[in-house]
Amino acid sequence: MKDGTTLEDLRKHEIPERVTIVKGGGDLPKIKVKTDWSAAEIYLLGAHVTGFQKNGEPPLLFMSRASQFVVGKAIRGGVPIIFPWFGAREGLPSHGFARVTEWEWEESSAAPDGSVTLRFRLPTAAHAAGSPSENVTFAVTVSDKLTMELTVANPSRTENLSFENCLHTYFSVGDVAEVEITGLKGTTYIDKVDNFTPKLESADAVRISSETDRVYLDTTGAVEVHDFRRHRKIRVEKIGSVSTVVWNPWATKAKQMSDFGEDEYKQMVCVEAGNVARNKINLAPGKSASLKVILSSPPI
Repeated sequence: MKDGTTLEDLRKHEIPERVTIVKGGGDLPKIKVKTDWSAAEIYLLGAHVTGFQKNGEPPLLFMSRASQFVVGKAIRGGVPIIFPWFGAREGLPSHGFARVTEWEWEESSAAPDGSVTLRFRLPTAAHAAGSPSENVTFAVTVSDKLTMELTVANPSRTENLSFENCLHTYFSVGDVAEVEITGLKGTTYIDKVDNFTPKLESADAVRISSETDRVYLDTTGAVEVHDFRRHRKIRVEKIGSVSTVVWNPWATKAKQMSDFGEDEYKQMVCVEAGNVARNKINLAPGKSASLKVILSSPPI
């Protein structure tokens, strides 16, 4: 933990029987949340949600067994926060610095309806050299749903702020070969597996049968992951997002990833809400923008 902060220092944010702080993988600080409907886990590294599970259901989020819980390295699975860029940049962290930075835990609160909300802030010192000093916060609300909201404010009085963001959600599925993803028909996407070729999605349901890496553009509607093996659909509702990314590394790429099990691609699919590529955000001075995602899992 940074600045000499200890687990004892963080206990001020605990809520009896609802929120506790413990040592997680690699002895990194991990927050455990319990509600009447569900349980969740969040690491301070990356403000990274690594678990959400409704009572009596399989986990909603996929976590790789090979994930390396190391300071300065992204956690593999769960919900990495992608900011302020999407993809690789030479000499800089892939997908930005937010997911490899330890965030500040600002507060916890329990609502009368039984939900629990945690709030985090990205330290100003984490920003890359030469980048604007934007104010970035992240709120996670746990109930029978998982709600996440990433807010970026531009404190400048004169300069616009341009950035990409994404909640890179890994979903746990029974068998990716039996999954259908709906809500994207008629949308243009960039096929990163096929040399970034623009294509039009004509299928009623997207199916995964090989390496898939697609950036769907100009799409604001909800997307559903139909997991027939587990008899549930995962509904991804989003606000403040006009891009959706669908990703599965498949067999060959999975073997090349040191923090991902060779066969784990069969039990996961990423459906990510954000604003990337030509949908990146240009924020005027003094303005803010929020990316909100609500995840639920009704039965099929």
